[in-house]
Amino acid sequence: MTEITPLPLSQLTTLRTGAAPRRMVEARTRDELVAELRDVWATGEPWLVVGGGSNLLVGDEPFDGTVVVVRTGGLERLPSPRQGFARVRAEAGHGWDELVAFTVAEGLQGIEAMSGIPGTAGAAPVQNIGAYGQELIQTLVEVELLDHATGDVSVVPAAELELGFRTSVLKAHYGAVARRDAVILSITLELAEAGHGEIPVRGAQLRQSLGLDASSSASLAWLRDTVLATRARKGMVLDDADPDTYSAGSFFQNAIVTAAFARTLPAACPRWPVSVDLDPVTVIPLDVFDGIVPAPVAHEPDVKVSAAWLIEHAGLRKGFSLPRSRAGLSTKHALALTNRGGATAGELAELARFIRGRVQSEFGLMLQPEPVLVGVEI
Repeated sequence: MTEITPLPLSQLTTLRTGAAPRRMVEARTRDELVAELRDVWATGEPWLVVGGGSNLLVGDEPFDGTVVVVRTGGLERLPSPRQGFARVRAEAGHGWDELVAFTVAEGLQGIEAMSGIPGTAGAAPVQNIGAYGQELIQTLVEVELLDHATGDVSVVPAAELELGFRTSVLKAHYGAVARRDAVILSITLELAEAGHGEIPVRGAQLRQSLGLDASSSASLAWLRDTVLATRARKGMVLDDADPDTYSAGSFFQNAIVTAAFARTLPAACPRWPVSVDLDPVTVIPLDVFDGIVPAPVAHEPDVKVSAAWLIEHAGLRKGFSLPRSRAGLSTKHALALTNRGGATAGELAELARFIRGRVQSEFGLMLQPEPVLVGVEI
């Protein structure tokens, strides 16, 4: 076991909060990660896994347990059983954006719109990361898991993770525990072999965000560079010189609401229909089947609405902060809560509570936090 002097978690998280835990260990290989987690779990003490620290808001009191810092890395291109596709396996601690850069360099299409998202590959499936219309669920094939209850390692198909909008069975949502208690060791993606030339740009949300029309074509490299530039303008690419990037990215999730509720919001609020099952399966028991299959029931798809728009139109503009607080909204993006320098987790939580309250008061909708909260409540 590689035990190290505990570092303040403010040095390991992009929101820059958190004291040094009671104990800290570090894993640089897959085997070390498995061994260290099994040893920690055998003690029965509290534990916390930290990779890139980009999706954590850690409280101000020292974590009374062991923090396992994941430093594993490695990428491998593998054959796919599908013609025209290839697979890529990434170790859990490998940087997500480094993985995207690798796939673009290899001419593989499927995650280029997720360029610049901070964090590690192992954290990506936990909340089914996504950006500009691409989500991990579209390309994830399987993950390698270490189960907390048994200590066993298994390869689990992506379908068993129940990936949804910024969620999975592995995510501990605010106020709840994960439905499957396990740690990801590696992930495997399946991506289209698109090459390095120009290809049609898929996805209306991506085209809209980049100012492209339906007939536009572009190379994967151009898409990656343009997404990175777009995110940088919003302060969503990590930069030590820019306090707007001292954040967990989007702090609140874009809300998924019914079409009926969406109609109660101002028409100017950006919204996108959530895809529905166009070919649902109807099961009719044989003992009651009368030879007639009922017509499918029409169903309006749910709608995703912009949390950033709701925040700004609740009167909380970019750069907003509470009096005497060192936490504030990004000056570039109203969805990012930022540490303006020395802010405590308590200050960030206070701002988050204020924002939730204002949006609920104005629009009747309770925003849900996207990061995992450890030792802090909103």
